[in-house]
Amino acid sequence: MDPVSSLLNGIRAEGSVVSHAVLRAPWTIRFADRAPLTMVTVLRGGGTLVLSDGTETRVTKGDTVIVRGPEPFHLADDSGSLHRPHVEYEIACFAGDYECPDDTEELKGIQWGGDSAEATALIVGAYRASGRRHDRLLRALPPVLVIHEDADTCDWLERAAVDCASLSAGSQALMDRLLDWALVCTLRTWFENAGSAAPTWYRGLADPVVAPALQAIHSSPAQGWTVASLAAKGGVSRALFAKRFTELMGRPPLGYLTDYRMDEAEDLLADTDLTVAQVAKAVGYADPFGFSAAFKRYRGMSPSAFRAA
Repeated sequence: MDPVSSLLNGIRAEGSVVSHAVLRAPWTIRFADRAPLTMVTVLRGGGTLVLSDGTETRVTKGDTVIVRGPEPFHLADDSGSLHRPHVEYEIACFAGDYECPDDTEELKGIQWGGDSAEATALIVGAYRASGRRHDRLLRALPPVLVIHEDADTCDWLERAAVDCASLSAGSQALMDRLLDWALVCTLRTWFENAGSAAPTWYRGLADPVVAPALQAIHSSPAQGWTVASLAAKGGVSRALFAKRFTELMGRPPLGYLTDYRMDEAEDLLADTDLTVAQVAKAVGYADPFGFSAAFKRYRGMSPSAFRAA
């Protein structure tokens, strides 16, 4: 498993919304889920995305926006609409987590209307995370990122949304899985275009020396990796590998391995009924006492205290 797949594993869309509405200006849409990640694709129309800190981003047809949570944010026909009388709508993908205010109209479920020159059409996916490893992904992302899709991609997504909306059974699950796929594609595109701003674990995948070692670590973190065995994966000397890995990743190979093992251990401690000894073995420690000491050194508390917290 590569680092991107590992970090995205466990992040899933839930209750995604497909909304096609005619909104009379001035209007605002509040995104209320407080999700770790929210993705908005503009199929028609557009507006100004306004974050909780006032940051503004203009979006138009074909733009896909990923917003890092958990603060609520708005999409408005114009940023000034937030400060004058307007019609307010609300979108929340996580059903049952909130109550829509009485003076706000809720855009929910899978909805689709007729064609209109004034229509605003959105696909919205809010993403829950089942584990803790997503924190590393979130730290690598800016508060908001925008990817522009060409007309063919936008039209294809619109047709897929219409098809989903027309189904009487399975439509929500189908849209959620479509949004999972779209999140991966959007993040890959952003990472590829980010250049030096992309996280080191992504840039490492393009390096012929470092990439095989990353694949090996993420596929089998419990294996007794050494600098020599990881260097052999890239077909280079131990010294060259250690130098190259440290320069590109900002961490020595075994330091990176330990960090990843600790991330995996956090997930196992939080989400399973495995004993501490079993978690230790799953992340490459034969001795639970050695694992506990390493975990406390890296996380500031013992595995048992972390699980209890």
